[in-house]
Amino acid sequence: MKILQTLPELNAGGVERGTLEIARYLIQQGLESVVVSNGGRLVERLENEGSRHLSLPVHRKSLASFLQIGAFRQILISERPDILHIRSRVPGWIAWLAWRGLPRDARPHLVSTVHGFYSINFYSAIMTRGERVIAVSESIREYILRNYPKVPRERIRCIPRGLDPGQYPRGFTPSPEWQQAWRGQFPEVAGRRVLTLPGRITRLKGHEDFLRLLRALLAGGQPIHGVIVGDAHPHKRKYLAEVKSLAARLGIAERVTFTGHRADLREVFAVSDVVCSLSTQPESFGRTTLEALALGRPVVAYAHGGVGEQLRAMFPGGLVPPRNEAALLEVTRGLLSQPPAPAPVPEDYTLEAMCRLTLDTYQDTLRHA
Repeated sequence: MKILQTLPELNAGGVERGTLEIARYLIQQGLESVVVSNGGRLVERLENEGSRHLSLPVHRKSLASFLQIGAFRQILISERPDILHIRSRVPGWIAWLAWRGLPRDARPHLVSTVHGFYSINFYSAIMTRGERVIAVSESIREYILRNYPKVPRERIRCIPRGLDPGQYPRGFTPSPEWQQAWRGQFPEVAGRRVLTLPGRITRLKGHEDFLRLLRALLAGGQPIHGVIVGDAHPHKRKYLAEVKSLAARLGIAERVTFTGHRADLREVFAVSDVVCSLSTQPESFGRTTLEALALGRPVVAYAHGGVGEQLRAMFPGGLVPPRNEAALLEVTRGLLSQPPAPAPVPEDYTLEAMCRLTLDTYQDTLRHA
């Protein structure tokens, strides 16, 4: 079996990570894996793990991207994959139009993954065109059924994103060298309880709610320090400045650290007293939340989307009604005082289950679609 996955680029993010994980698993199973994207810093890793990468500018949200339909069709003709797996809307449209232009008996079978709560319109509907449609959480399955009622229920497969519990062991402690480097880079966290908010710097990730939570805890005498982990896209620099300005207006600028992008989130979570997930709109899944819970760290999160599903399964005491700042403060105080231990990672949320069920979906598509 040969599987061809396509996505915009291979730099960073949940879609990119899932693509690499499935590609690696396919190679381990003795299958052939090809990825089409505009490229990025993860291409080297993809190729080192045995997959092939074909570079094509399928990433731009522009009508000019449709000039790539012919080139993508030639890839399908030359590669002759058994499965074409689309993971994002722009490359999804390019791939689907290229696929549709082939004779029916020359087309690969089509699988799509709905990774997010996309805007509901004709453009987004491309992600429901697969012969099998993978939803990354039950919340996404319900989103598809509610907003795209023409998609047959039996066509949808719910396959949550997963992690390797061996990479996120309960009670993990960073190495002394890492801890020394962390304290040297951020001496302001020494001797304080650490609240961490991971995620890209965007208006939807709850940074303003996080800052107001820090102010309320500090006003109550809690010896805390806030850590915001994540970078800002060049187009989001203005919002980053807004967040820093808010911290100054709240009088807590010295009690919050912006680390930028970090490749060591596991270690950062391990030295955090509470990890926060405060996205103002539901997350489709929320892998960083799962990582923190797997390590045994307390998590406080708004009770919606895929993150709400995780906490209901593993840590219901950390759930807070969305945007309820009074409840957020009360729950966080409780977690700082006497946190319960999260439940172990359910089998459904493991990397092995995600990869196995995705391969099962490919095989089922070949048998029945």
